[in-house]
Amino acid sequence: MSDVASNPLLALIQERELLDDMQLEEVSQELTRSGKAAIQVLQDFELLDIETILQVIADHLGTEVVDLSEMEISQDAIDAVPANTARMYQCLPIELFGSTLKIALTDPLNPGVVDEMGFLLHKEVQLVVADPAQIERLINSYYAEEEASEGYSDILKELGHDPGKGEEAVAQASQELPTMDLEDMEDQTPIIRFVNLVLYQAVQDRASDIHFEPFEEEFKIRYRVDGALYEMSPPPKHLAVPVTSRLKVMANLDIAERRLPQDGRISINLAGRPVDLRVSTLPTQFGESVVLRVLDRSAQTLEVENLGMPDHILDYVKHAVEQPNGILVVTGPTGSGKTTTEYSCLKRVNRVGSKLLTAEDPIEFDLEGIMQVAVNEGVGLTFAAALRSFLRQDPDIIMVGEMRDLETAQIAIQASLTGHLVLTTLHTNDSTGAVTRLVDMGVEPFLVSSTLMGVLAQRLVRMVCPKCRSPYEPTEHQLGLLNLSPHDLGEKAFYYGKGCSNCHHSGYKGRKGIYELLVNSEEVSELINDRSPAMVIRQKAVEQGMVTLREDGMRALFDGSTSVEEVLKYT
Repeated sequence: MSDVASNPLLALIQERELLDDMQLEEVSQELTRSGKAAIQVLQDFELLDIETILQVIADHLGTEVVDLSEMEISQDAIDAVPANTARMYQCLPIELFGSTLKIALTDPLNPGVVDEMGFLLHKEVQLVVADPAQIERLINSYYAEEEASEGYSDILKELGHDPGKGEEAVAQASQELPTMDLEDMEDQTPIIRFVNLVLYQAVQDRASDIHFEPFEEEFKIRYRVDGALYEMSPPPKHLAVPVTSRLKVMANLDIAERRLPQDGRISINLAGRPVDLRVSTLPTQFGESVVLRVLDRSAQTLEVENLGMPDHILDYVKHAVEQPNGILVVTGPTGSGKTTTEYSCLKRVNRVGSKLLTAEDPIEFDLEGIMQVAVNEGVGLTFAAALRSFLRQDPDIIMVGEMRDLETAQIAIQASLTGHLVLTTLHTNDSTGAVTRLVDMGVEPFLVSSTLMGVLAQRLVRMVCPKCRSPYEPTEHQLGLLNLSPHDLGEKAFYYGKGCSNCHHSGYKGRKGIYELLVNSEEVSELINDRSPAMVIRQKAVEQGMVTLREDGMRALFDGSTSVEEVLKYT
């Protein structure tokens, strides 16, 4: 019963003998499995109603239970707690009298919070107990204005009525260095503060891309988080030019050139963390569209073990990257995490005794101790040209960003035949498609079969938010799409995210990889030499135990980390 004792609420319930040991153990296991709050699990299992639970907590703390739906919360109380504090501590101020503030917490049994709040707010804090679901809803409603960030709406107001301000700001911005610290937002013109705020918010929300899009009537700003786009409240249309110009200044691009696409890079510091932004501008009908790819170096651990591969694939990849020669291909569509997988492999073999060279378009992360070359087609530095030079640089391991054409593929194969390990990517839908793609490019089948070690196909599926995930019964139609019957499910539960403040009400938070590994066995080599179609090679690989993307997606589905929709969408 140690797990029960470690949860303050369950320990209280056990002490008052409201549930038996068996029921408590069941709740404790569900807590560990689902990551939900104890109050939620007790209600889901219909063991105790919310009123009883809240009364138990209130009796223990020597305070009262309040019903927030019947209370009028004063604006003074709301103003006494800044939005970011309310959100961080999940605290709702209810009443302010003199220097005493009455608050409700979603986790009232956390002993340190009340002291911390008192210290932060310089007030005497009194705790009352209320339904956590109501508290969360009211925090979102009272502090909604400041959700994007404390100053977002203020700066918009400041900028909204004076179109001239934007142009002045650009003139000042041109004098500033492109590397700057986002924390130093004061003493800067509104346009600079606005751009900084957008970038700050994007990195805080774990966005992978930020889109600035001018349309005829409006100027949109959207973030891509976990593969899905979310829109911010749009700034006034007249800010499109100054915001774009500010971004171009930060990326060292030509502000005057608005007719041609440009590419650049911005380096910023965010709370002491280095963040790189890859900048791409595109002239469109109503102005320049700018997209920033966020490369948060501190968020990337780049360890193969952290990629969430099944054990048999992880063991194979670790073994493959230690080989003296051969080609390992990683395949999947754009944004499926191929580069992260390759960097993790390189990091694993990056030792003093090995020389590593990479040709990339563009370089996404700076890796210590590895020679990285950015491909530049404009000046003739293609993948093939870079690869040809690599062979004269005495490397041990080569990474080629992408095998786009026959020439690149032939040199990569040549490199592997002359004793180099080659890591590369291809854009195909599955692992067997990569083999036939190489043959279709014009590579001789016997060269493919003799140099290829394996093909790893991957996708990124969104994970169900642990804070609001709920079990449900899938319909027969959904099971039919997955080729499952209710009989196959047994005791397995399916989950979906209801949507909460933790996941921007999307129901998903974070992503995980699903994988398919084609190992080049003797039988597969024979089929490649016979120019067999991808389907035939696939059937043989499955016979030999290959786990397909769909099957690996089911693994993620059955362990409750993703949803049916995600598995169907990506496999």
